[in-house]
Amino acid sequence: MSSLDEALHSLEMDLTGSRASIAAQSGIPFAILRYAPSEEFLFRRKIRLFANNLQQQHHRSIMFLSLSRLVWNAVRETDGVEYLFKTESQHGIMAAQTDLKGRLEPQDTCALAAQVITCVDAFSPKPDLVILVRAGGLAPHIYRSSALLHELQQAGFSTPTILCYPGSAIAGTDLRFYDLPAEEGLGTYNYRVKIYGTR
Repeated sequence: MSSLDEALHSLEMDLTGSRASIAAQSGIPFAILRYAPSEEFLFRRKIRLFANNLQQQHHRSIMFLSLSRLVWNAVRETDGVEYLFKTESQHGIMAAQTDLKGRLEPQDTCALAAQVITCVDAFSPKPDLVILVRAGGLAPHIYRSSALLHELQQAGFSTPTILCYPGSAIAGTDLRFYDLPAEEGLGTYNYRVKIYGTR
C-alpha cells in the first residue's frame, strides 16, 4: 500500500470509526492530508474516489472547495486581473504576491477564511465534511494554510475540514509547502491539527 493510500485509509477509519473524529484537540475539527506535489493528478483522482466512497458507503455529505478558485475570486472582486498583472510587470512577482495576500487577510472583504465559511453556509444540506483542494493557488508565498486554519478556528467554524496539502514532511510533523526551500516556503503546519500522510 502506498503512503497516499495509507493516509487515505487512516483518514477514512477516523471519519467512520466509533469515535468518528479527526480532531487532534477538542473544538478544532480540522486535519491536513499531505501528499507529494508530484502526485497531484493521481491525488485528485484518489480523493474523488475517497469522497464517493464516504458518500455511498457511509452516507456522508461531502463538499469540495478549491482554494485556487477562491484566490482568483478575490482578484476579480477587488482590482481585477489586469491590475494584478500590471503590479507584477511594474514591481515584480513579490510585490504582486504581497498585494494578493492583502486581499485575503481577515480584515479584507474577500478574506480567504470568510469565503470558505460563506461557501459552506450556502451549501444545502450542510456538509458533513469539507475538503479543501487546489492549495497550489496559495503558492509560492501568497498565503499560509496554517493561517487559514487558525482563522477558521477563530471564527468558530465547526464543520470537519480536511486541507489537502501538496508538500513534504521534513521531520516529524513539520511540512514544506510544495517542497520549497525551508527558509522561504515552510509554513503550514498548525501544531493543533492532525496530519495524515507524514510517512
